[in-house]
Amino acid sequence: MTDDSATPSQSPAVTGLILSGGGARAAYQVGVLAAIAELMPEGAENPFPVIVGTSAGAINAVGLACGALSFTGAVERLTKVWKGFRTGQVYRADWPGVISQAFKFLGHSLLGLGKREPVALLDSTPLRYLLERELDFSGIAAAVRRRNLRAVAVTAFGYESGQAVTFYQGRATIDPWLRHRRIGVPTRLQTEHLLASSAIPLLFQPVKILREYFGDGAVRQQAPISPALHLGANRVLVIGVSGNPTQGSGNEQVANYRTGQPPSLAQVGIHLLNSTFIDSLEGDIELLHRINFLSSLVPDDARRTNLGLAPVDVLLISPSRPLDEIAAQYRHELPKPLRLFLRGPGATKASGAGVLSYLLFEPGYCNALIELGYRDAMEKRAEIARFLGMEDWSL
Repeated sequence: MTDDSATPSQSPAVTGLILSGGGARAAYQVGVLAAIAELMPEGAENPFPVIVGTSAGAINAVGLACGALSFTGAVERLTKVWKGFRTGQVYRADWPGVISQAFKFLGHSLLGLGKREPVALLDSTPLRYLLERELDFSGIAAAVRRRNLRAVAVTAFGYESGQAVTFYQGRATIDPWLRHRRIGVPTRLQTEHLLASSAIPLLFQPVKILREYFGDGAVRQQAPISPALHLGANRVLVIGVSGNPTQGSGNEQVANYRTGQPPSLAQVGIHLLNSTFIDSLEGDIELLHRINFLSSLVPDDARRTNLGLAPVDVLLISPSRPLDEIAAQYRHELPKPLRLFLRGPGATKASGAGVLSYLLFEPGYCNALIELGYRDAMEKRAEIARFLGMEDWSL
């Protein structure tokens, strides 16, 4: 749960950054970070001593941590990569790659061929090359050593153990943790950890770390904020990739979308993806607000006994527009082999654009999300400055 490692309310402020998963939707996070970097005073240090990410958010998190000695420079590098993204840099989108992977998947799933090697619908080999080229993991140790970073963590899901495992690298004073179906393991982060955390089930193949295969950490991460608290954060800035849950459930609009038609595979898929990447984070934030309210009712002397009710400040920044609507506008950017491959399940139609919002690693879509994230953050610039304790920022 989010409350089982909260630090006492009188502890010095330690700000954590939570970057959730969501495939190509994580471009939105880069826009928010770009706005924060622009608002920061010149020469300001990394404002996030604790950085936690899952899935594509794990890649952004480690990208920040690798460059934590220069937060602005790290954000600029992330922005450059995301603005120039092509689908082929993440998974094979050419005819030979798509056809070969489809046959491998069918042979493995239906005929039991090659069972010793994990397969998936998409070949994510290009992502490995991208990460190895763009990330300098030695920057994490340097940032920790110079106190610009307390810890960085990524979460992956163990297919055999059924546990959400948070791999973290940080100060030696941080103890591992063990909770129900979630543990924290100190390690030296490498490419394998990012590939495992971002391996969306069925879409990307699992990754073996030590003796177990791991997949996307959002699968069983029931408390996405919890790792940041274990790592010492007592206030968290969360950059989500869904609509803001505080703006209502949208149930009043449901009737407008009811057609009475059977759901396509893409529609089924988007609900599964949303339940994996979005629902647990929104539920965890709601629980955290309830714990904070309960903490406010407890007398100060009882709160100091550390009953697990210490308040945790949280600031959520999430898209002001539905990302599937934006994806539908750019679905023509998807490489032709993939458009054909996804046409049958209905992902290339407007009703299936939710799936595309996770898979569309193309410049038009990614740049649109970056711009949206930048605008949303700028609209909250005063709130962000107050939250990070820098009211004197140039606003």
